[in-house]
Order: sequence, then C-alpha cells, then structure tokens
Amino acid sequence: MIKLSLVLSLAAALLSAESTPPEALLVLAKGDHTLAIVDPVSFKVIARFPSGPDPHEVIASADGHYAYISNYGGGAYNTLTVVDIAAQKSLPAIDLGALRGPHGLVFAGGKVWFTAEAAKVIGSYDPAARTVDLVIGTGQNRTHMIWLSEDLKRIITSNVSSATMTIIDKSAGGRGRGPGPGGPPPGAPDGRGGRGGPMGPPGGDWDDTVIPVGRGAEGFDVSPDGKEIWAANAQDGTISIVDLAGKKVSQTLAANVASANRLKFTPDGKLVLVSMLGAPDVAVFDAAGRKEVKRVKIGRGAAGIQMQPGGSRAFVACTPDDYVAIIDLKTLEVTGHIDAGKQPDGLAWAVRR
Repeated sequence: MIKLSLVLSLAAALLSAESTPPEALLVLAKGDHTLAIVDPVSFKVIARFPSGPDPHEVIASADGHYAYISNYGGGAYNTLTVVDIAAQKSLPAIDLGALRGPHGLVFAGGKVWFTAEAAKVIGSYDPAARTVDLVIGTGQNRTHMIWLSEDLKRIITSNVSSATMTIIDKSAGGRGRGPGPGGPPPGAPDGRGGRGGPMGPPGGDWDDTVIPVGRGAEGFDVSPDGKEIWAANAQDGTISIVDLAGKKVSQTLAANVASANRLKFTPDGKLVLVSMLGAPDVAVFDAAGRKEVKRVKIGRGAAGIQMQPGGSRAFVACTPDDYVAIIDLKTLEVTGHIDAGKQPDGLAWAVRR
C-alpha cells in the first residue's frame, strides 16, 4: 500500500511538472540567488534554479537551451553559472580564473562574451572548447556592460567609474577563423551528433576608441539602425548620444535620470526607456525628437529592462519592490506584475530553436 502511494505521488508530480515554453522570460532574483523561468503568456514562474553568488546579469544561448549568469560580487567572484533551461537542470559553473567581477553578458557567434570589471577586460568563452579564447583589456575602471555587432567585428562597453564608452573594432585584414556554430555548455551535445569541438580563436588585432561621456555611465544601448549609442549617466542625470560613424558625442540630453541603471531602445527604435534605481518611474524618450514623452510609475526603483520580441511589452525589474513590472509599449502603462523572487535584476529572453 505504501509503495502504491509512493508511485501515485511520483506520477502526480510528473504530471504537474511544466516544461519550459518555446519562448521564456528569464529573471534573476539577487535576494534569493535564483533564476526563474517565466511563461510570457501566463506570467507564471514555472521553474527556479540556484544562480550562484551575487547574480547580476543573465543571457540565453542562441538556441534557447542554456542560460549563463554572471556572478559579480564587485570583483569578489569569478564564475558564470550555467543552467540548462530546456531540460530544467543546473550545470557545472564556469571558472574564469583571474578574470574577476564578471558582469555584462552577450551570447554571439556560439560564444559567451562578458566583461570582467575587476580585471578591466572583456572576454569570450567558448562553451564547446571549454575555454576563454579571447581577452581584450580596456584600461578603464568598472568596465560594466557590453554590446556586440551581429558580424562580431565591433564591441562596445560602458566604463562606469571612468565615465567613458569604449568602442573596440576588429582590425581590417585580421586573420583567424571566425566562431563556428554551436554554443552548448561544457559536455553538452553540439547538435551535430557530437559533444562539441574546438572553434578557432577570433584572431587578428582590435583597435579601441575611448569616448568621454558623463559621470556614472552604465546602462546603454545601440540604436537598431546601428548609428548611435545612447548612454545613461547615473551621477550626472544626463544621456550622452554618441555618433558611431564619427565616434564622438553628438549631443548630451539634460534627461533628469539620476541613479540611471539601464537604458533600452524599443525594437522599432522609436522609444528609449531608462530605469533608475532611486526613482519611482521609468523615463520614456522619443528617440527622433530627443525629448521625454512620459514617466511610467513602476514602484520605488528599477534595474533590468527586457523588451519582448515584436515590441508589444517591456519587462522592468523593480528591485526594491520584489516584482517585475509589465509595461504595454503602445499605451505606456503598467498592465501587471510578475512575482519572480526577491530583488529582481537581470532579465533575458530565451527562444528555443
């Protein structure tokens, strides 16, 4: 009788388990040290996993199977936590050695690109070869967030304490094989019947341009047309607009965004959203008109911003309020909240392919 009850209990648990949807919102909860997988239709948390110490940013692999989490600690930690979000299980963490303080993350070309703030560098980790295959020094203080062009020939970082942006361009004529397909974590199937193989290092030289912006430059984004960087300066409360062709600041907006944390363009490039850690609203700007159009009340402060593909919604991590606010991008109104853990911060979107 006891064995039958146990079997029935296990069967019920299996039936009630929810699989990861083809598209999912990933939410880091710094207070709980967890990663939540959220169904973007029901806005329900369907699974949680340990995120490692002091999780700040999260990114999904291109195939939507894996999540990589930066364990920051202001330079105290040197790991990336890995979660198989498709199979819903934790995997061994990636040890970055001397590259301490990983923070900003991008997944591109089958690699995990990251900043290492305490080491003043950006790096590239190859999951198939299980190695860091590229390190580029910035020489700037608190190299924090990172952006990569689709062709992998341009890298942009924000350097908070140096009040600069760094543009790093691949030198013309640089040799070396480009990144190959793939992107599974160590030991995972590579989708070609194998367990992953070495992909040649990026090779060639890189040229960097350091551009002075405002104090506390942290959150930034590149316009969808690739022509501008918008950088939010937390201490000055301004936004620096950088002309990428000329590699210089073309305009500084008196934006009243003191304590700015993240800045994101909407997918159509028409609006720019800025979250502030110490403000009760998200500032919304008209990108073409260079002017504020609205302040959306969200709580007591906000950090991470994630745009839903297609541009219908923005998700904003309201860290002091322990929820993620859902903003309708047509009405610019909050339409709901997601309870995904204490002190939500980094957000990402995973699409299974």
